[in-house]
Amino acid sequence: MTQVRSIGRKPFIKSKKSRVFKSSFFKNYLAVAGGIVLAIIVLLAVFAPLFAPYEPNAQDLSMSLHSASSEHIFGTDKQGRDIFSRVLFGARTTLLGAVLVVGISSVIGVPLGLIAGYYGGRIDNLITRIFDVILAFPALLLAFIIVAVFGKGLENAVIALGIVYIPMIARLVRSVTLVEKEQTYVEAAKNLGFSNFRIIFRHILPNCVSPIVVQATIDLAYAILDLAAMSFLGLGVQPPTADWGAMLEEGREYLLISPNTALASGFAIMITVISFNLFGDGLQQHFDPKQRKV
Repeated sequence: MTQVRSIGRKPFIKSKKSRVFKSSFFKNYLAVAGGIVLAIIVLLAVFAPLFAPYEPNAQDLSMSLHSASSEHIFGTDKQGRDIFSRVLFGARTTLLGAVLVVGISSVIGVPLGLIAGYYGGRIDNLITRIFDVILAFPALLLAFIIVAVFGKGLENAVIALGIVYIPMIARLVRSVTLVEKEQTYVEAAKNLGFSNFRIIFRHILPNCVSPIVVQATIDLAYAILDLAAMSFLGLGVQPPTADWGAMLEEGREYLLISPNTALASGFAIMITVISFNLFGDGLQQHFDPKQRKV
């Protein structure tokens, strides 16, 4: 009997997937532009000490509320701190906080969604009812309550938003799992005697990766907005730490006199959120065959 070897077919499959990705995703110019802008923002945040001309918290009261100049390209705030430097270092705080929010929600929400969708019945009802209770409250209001109970600060704000975001990712994973568990490969795995744990996390989970990645990308944009809102209200990042939301609050009082602080941080939030949304839409179109541009 001739043995069929599939090893030689793997490079062809990989190259085919690569060509499909290039022909679909890279034809979406808005998504590509969003990805490039995000890459630049991340690089500026990571290497902020190299690009920032001043220390973010260095004060010079003699330069208070100065407009843009060759020395301070974005001007200075009320304490004479360089706004451009604070925007760069604030990107670190803002992006890291958003990544932690999505990380917390994914680490908890993905397993819960898999378990609820796979087992169904009472387990599914219990988990979904808990999600319904969380979703019954406005996201920011529930986050405010949690922070009010445990105290102000970036850590508590991140944890609060991470809890609030759990139902969104979990409900998505649950819906995908409900479809995947009816597939033939799951039935074959059961017949081979595989454990439920292996079926869930080694067979179903890989098929949920695409929607999870898309949802996580979009959630990052929402997390940036929500963290900025909490810092603006004084519940998130506390002074003098550089943060885009906190900079908005600091510049609010001087909008008519020197709007540099508020405009710089607000523009940074706007560009980052739009870039995440464009990049996420591009990924969604790529992973969805009905929307794919070939």
